[in-house]
Amino acid sequence: MNDWISHLETQGLVRAAENEWHFGEAVSQAHVPLSSTAIAPLPQYSIMEIAGPDAERFLQGQTSAQVELANGEFAPLTAFCSPKGRMLANGQLMRVDETRYWLLLDIGVVDPLHAHLAKYAPFYKVEITRPETQIFGVLGENAAAQVEAQLDATPPDTWAMAQSEAAVILHHPGPMPRFMIVAPEATALPLWKAFENIATPVGNAVWRLQDIQAGLAWLGDAQRDSYLPQMINWEALGGISFRKGCYTGQEVVARSHFRGQVKKRLLRAQLESDTLPTLGTPVHDTNGKSQGDVVCAALNADGKAEVLAIITQRDEPRELNIDGVPLKRLALPYAIERVDPESMSLQA
Repeated sequence: MNDWISHLETQGLVRAAENEWHFGEAVSQAHVPLSSTAIAPLPQYSIMEIAGPDAERFLQGQTSAQVELANGEFAPLTAFCSPKGRMLANGQLMRVDETRYWLLLDIGVVDPLHAHLAKYAPFYKVEITRPETQIFGVLGENAAAQVEAQLDATPPDTWAMAQSEAAVILHHPGPMPRFMIVAPEATALPLWKAFENIATPVGNAVWRLQDIQAGLAWLGDAQRDSYLPQMINWEALGGISFRKGCYTGQEVVARSHFRGQVKKRLLRAQLESDTLPTLGTPVHDTNGKSQGDVVCAALNADGKAEVLAIITQRDEPRELNIDGVPLKRLALPYAIERVDPESMSLQA
């Protein structure tokens, strides 16, 4: 970690907060990948490893993913829930070898999820650890070609993975091509240096903006145990298998789906303001009644704040605001309908 940060600081890295990193002035760099390739350190994520002869069976009883679909090519989205169906974490599942899995998670939920899973681990031949990895993103119109050139690997399709020696390559959706590189620091740092010759370093908020524009919310510790997976449109992104057997919280998640009882949903919107709302900031209607909360925010290329918020569903149209600033609703890039990960895996 020290070598990684020390090198980034020579390139102008400023750590405004623990997991908020930027280069130079703390202004939006969202315009950079519109015209060139950008690279971004991603300290907001971390990796949890589940390894051992029973790793697949252990995960199958805990997660919303059909674990056998994580085959080293397809890397499905997933969620871990409480018995009441509320998410303890959402993430992406990677099989990195026959008995070893990596989970990509918001860094804030790694320790709580570890503590939760550790209650069940003694009944299985598994070990849960947090490997020392670094994560960075490559994004822009030429990102795929640059990833292929630097890692000598065919870039994967969306929600698929590829491996290049010790590094894992993930392809996430968004308005422009973007790839995530996960690797041990000894591998990640030379790769980052190689990309520096062809790409511009930007802050991790640029990647977060891509998440917002993709309608993709990663829940941190503050949102833990608060929402059903459907409230972040997880079934529309293929993050829930309704064909698998029982897992913790499965009955509630399935009942909410088949009975259509999802009272809150993810909203994508823009504020006519350059002030970013903090996570958890309430969204109000014109009567001053809270309708939901902000779960993600970043500045776009025009310097305006874009947000994802989870709000209460209503049949009638409503005008919404954050701290009195009107919210302009923006379209999500996907339909709110069930997408089975089993069908997605066939395309990976």
